[in-house]
Amino acid sequence: MKYKAFAIDLDGTLTNSRKEITLNTLETLLEAQSRGLKLILASGRPVYGIMPLAEQLKMKQFGGAILAFNGGVLYDLTEEKTVFEQCLSLDIIPYLHRKSQESNTTIMTYEGPTVITEDSDNKYVQHAAKLNKLPIKQVSNFSKSITKAPNKCLIVGEPSILLSLEQEIIHEVGDKINVFRSEDFFLELVPKGIDKAASLKILIDYMKIDQQTLMAAGDSYNDISMIKFAGLGIAMANAKPEVLSVADFVTLSNEEDGVAYVIEKFVND
Repeated sequence: MKYKAFAIDLDGTLTNSRKEITLNTLETLLEAQSRGLKLILASGRPVYGIMPLAEQLKMKQFGGAILAFNGGVLYDLTEEKTVFEQCLSLDIIPYLHRKSQESNTTIMTYEGPTVITEDSDNKYVQHAAKLNKLPIKQVSNFSKSITKAPNKCLIVGEPSILLSLEQEIIHEVGDKINVFRSEDFFLELVPKGIDKAASLKILIDYMKIDQQTLMAAGDSYNDISMIKFAGLGIAMANAKPEVLSVADFVTLSNEEDGVAYVIEKFVND
């Protein structure tokens, strides 16, 4: 099988523990693109938070694309345009805000190149802002401050709390939004029907790429759907057990250039 595209999660997959692409992985992906492989950076991050890595990989030059907000936005780097976007209804924001308050967690969202939250000192909010290299704007009332429908919200907090909160929200409004964890401490709240697999289907149709020629690699819960969707679904060695169980292949960890190993094994062989 000649693979034509590679959808890659970022944190825990493409980048190491320092949130960097190693030189070996960078050079391997640049070489693979020069020979025709299309890259898709698939993440829960906003487009602003993904763009620096796309620029480092020279994906505009090679015809790559971005899948942001777990599929809420699809962006063509060469054409510099959004090809698909779906947002949460503003009507759901007060409910999500209330659930966050009741569970003693913190809710946040993205507004352009800014993180919006009521608690800028929260360690998980700061972690998200650092990942995306975005400033934090603190507001006094989250619900009243959100006037434009967001692509997603995040409820952040201790993993044990989010585990039960996830089930509560699914039970109460699971017919209206999709709910899942991208990390144990990040609860993703996105429009109904949005996940990485559903949006990858839209994107590869747009890019005229056959599903069976698509590889996808990831490490966390929000990567499961795209790993199952791809012609070759890949889990990192550091992946969650649930991710490992659905993968066609388990590569090396993100600390061992696992993405580069995939290229060497399945593209360069």
